[in-house]
Parts: sequence; C-alpha cells; structure tokens
Amino acid sequence: MTVSVPSVDKSENRIRQMFGEISGRYDLMNHLLSGGVDYYWRWFTIRKCPVQGKTPVLDVCTGTGDLAIAFWNSTKRQVPVIGADFTHEMLTIARKKAHPRQTSQVVDAAPITFIEADTQTLPFSDDQFQIVSVAFGLRNVTRMELGLSEMTRVCQPSGKVAILEFSMPGNPVIRSLYGWYFRNILPRIGQLLARNRQAAYDYLPSSVAEFPYGEALAGHMRNAGLTNVKFWPLTFGIATLYVGEKPLAQA
Repeated sequence: MTVSVPSVDKSENRIRQMFGEISGRYDLMNHLLSGGVDYYWRWFTIRKCPVQGKTPVLDVCTGTGDLAIAFWNSTKRQVPVIGADFTHEMLTIARKKAHPRQTSQVVDAAPITFIEADTQTLPFSDDQFQIVSVAFGLRNVTRMELGLSEMTRVCQPSGKVAILEFSMPGNPVIRSLYGWYFRNILPRIGQLLARNRQAAYDYLPSSVAEFPYGEALAGHMRNAGLTNVKFWPLTFGIATLYVGEKPLAQA
C-alpha cells in the first residue's frame, strides 16, 4: 500500500495545538462559515447510516462532539456512543455539551462517552462498533490510510464506516467561486474571530485542496477493506458523505 506524503503540515503536534487554540470558537465558526448547513450534513449522515440494535457507535476525530451527540440523540439515547479525539480542549467542550443531556430524565439512557485517543491507534479491540464515523476530521489525520485502516478494524462485520468531508464542487463556476471564497475570505474571517498562532483557517483550504475526494477517496476506502462504497455530494459538492461496509469474515 502506498502511503501519501502530505505537503501541508499535518504533524500530530501541530494539529493538536491548532485545534486546541481554536476550540473555544470552533462551533461558532462551523455554523457561521457553513451558513448552518452543517446541521443538514449531519442529519443526512444519520439518515444514510441509521443505528440498529444496541451495538455501540464510534465517532473518531469527534472534536466538540456534534456528530456523536447527533447519533446518540437519533437513538433516543438508548445506544452507547463513544467520541474519540486527541485534542483535550475539544473533548472538554464535547463533555460539557453532552452533560445536560446525560442528566435529563431519559429512562435507561445509554452512555455517551468522550475519550482522548488518536485515530491512527484506536484503543479498541477488533469488530466492536456497528458504525464508525468521522466528520471533517479524516483529512487532518497525519497518515490517512492508517486512520482508515483503524476505523475499519474496529467496525464490526456488516457494519458501516461513514466519512463526512469537504470536497470540491463539480460545477466549474461554483468551484471557482468556492475556491476564491476559501482562499481569500474564509481565512480572514476565521483568523479575526478565532485568533490562533497556527493559522488554522489558512490550513483549512490547503488541507481540502490536497485531500482526495469523490472516487479517489472511495478507492482509499476499498483499499482499507471496505465494500459497497457509495458517496453522495452535498450542497453543490462542497461536502461529500462516503459510506462503506465491512465485509463478513471469510470462513
């Protein structure tokens, strides 16, 4: 398997520090810069990957926990959900967001848990989760192929691996406008509202531009051992949902 060598600095220490610095404004920036459409993207992900039965769900690179909490709420809090991330500051916010829900009067509520863990070395046994998801985090994993391999490993046979990630629009006019906004407007707004030493909102367009999308990312998922890989461009193609299945073990 060929391992890609990124030109954007995606070293673990840089990524951890960068997201730690912007954690306090992370949710605000996501909702503001997406125009609130990020709520729809998460809803669409859960619609394509409905939770079934009581086997737990894992959300990696969970950040402040929005997708993990959305999965948990979709089950009426009856299925355990784990959110994993290696940025402590992000997890602190995720736990605060989940706490009021955990203390609400839901009969026999299953836990939602947030743990500090690197997607490249997940601390779980094989075949543990019915769904393993990641939203806008896989492109930040230093060795993307290793992250995909780990996500597949901990997914149970017949389970699903779901990746929600930024992509480039197919329409050339929209692609050009989107690229201009990404390069010229977004970094200025981001740095103004979420000041940080790592230039996080300059990093964002650079990381999106070099990250595989469409059939290219679907091919990486197949290389990781997933089958029946499908993908759906969302909102003119500025984001894409990819879903693959882990095959049943061979007898």
